[in-house]
Amino acid sequence: MTKSPHLSRNNFVKGVVGILGTLMGVIVGLPAIGYLLSPALKIQTSESWIPLGPLDNYPVGEPTPFSFTRTKINGWEKATNSYGVYVLRKTETDTTVFSNICTHLSCRVSWHDDIVQYVCPCHDGHWNKDGAIVSGPQPRPLDTFENKVEDGNLFIHFVEG
Repeated sequence: MTKSPHLSRNNFVKGVVGILGTLMGVIVGLPAIGYLLSPALKIQTSESWIPLGPLDNYPVGEPTPFSFTRTKINGWEKATNSYGVYVLRKTETDTTVFSNICTHLSCRVSWHDDIVQYVCPCHDGHWNKDGAIVSGPQPRPLDTFENKVEDGNLFIHFVEG
C-alpha cells in the first residue's frame, strides 16, 4: 500500500480540531491564570493620612489615647489590625503623636497620670511626657508620627510596615 502525498480528510479534521482546541484553551486559560496569580503579584503599599478627629478633642498638655483599625489584603488573606497612638497637644497648634508600641519588644505602652509617664508593662520601660526615655531596657524614645491639621482636624501619616 502506497502513501498518498495528499492529506486525508480524517487527518485534516484532526489537525483543525487540535489547532482550534489549543486556541480556545489559550484564550480561556491565560486570563484565568492571570486572575488566579494577580493577588500574589500585587505590590502592597500601605500608607495614608489617618483622621484623628477635631483638634479640640485633645486637651493641651495631656496625652490622649486614640485607636484605629486598618485592613490589609495580602494575596488572598485579609487581616484587620488595631493600632493606637497618644496625641500630645503642646500648644494650641503644636501637636506630637506618639505610637503606643514599646521600642523594646513591641508591647503596648500606657499613660499613667499618677507618675506622669508612659509605662510598658512587659519590661518596666518608662518614658516622659515628650516620649524620651526615663528608665528601662528600651533602645530609643517612643516613635512619632508625622501629623498635620487641616480645617481644625488632626491627621497622622501612617505607613504600615
